[in-house]
Amino acid sequence: MNALVILLVIVGAIGLLLIVIYNRLVALRQKRLNAFSDIDVQLKQRYDLIPNLVETVKAYAKHEDKVFMQVTEARASAMKSRDDGIEGRAAAEGVLGAAMMQLMAVAENYPALKANENFQQLQAELSDLENKIAAARRFFNNATSELNTAIQQFPAVLFAASFGFKNEAFFELPEAEAEAVQKAPDVNF
Repeated sequence: MNALVILLVIVGAIGLLLIVIYNRLVALRQKRLNAFSDIDVQLKQRYDLIPNLVETVKAYAKHEDKVFMQVTEARASAMKSRDDGIEGRAAAEGVLGAAMMQLMAVAENYPALKANENFQQLQAELSDLENKIAAARRFFNNATSELNTAIQQFPAVLFAASFGFKNEAFFELPEAEAEAVQKAPDVNF
């Protein structure tokens, strides 16, 4: 009889441990998904801002059609990348960031544009959004790191795969584009 009680206690303890592990991994996965939603909100705001910025620059730099087309195509590609996974989304955002840097470089050549109040406001909003996106990306990557660490720790590593958990990707821009977007656009006038 004592052996049966000990066996039931051990089975119960293991069952309780599995429940605790599973609930922790679910909570960390949800934290990661929420963090990605924060990135998504900031990116949507940036997508909404870009056409206004392009139109403002276009009014002063009429012969820069190539740059305008690159920004428009990169924006459209980034908006479509929602279903491409983290890596695809990050790559599309990198291309958009590089196109935006080109647009800002064009704006530098037009002093009247830089003095335009609407342009200044849009540029300040863009700079603010870039900072918010960077913060949201850091939070997402931190949540991803927490989840990946929890999956790899003992005893979760024994059960995580059977629960359907796997290491998740970070939101990292391709190296070439990362340099262009790491720095928010300057707002010096």
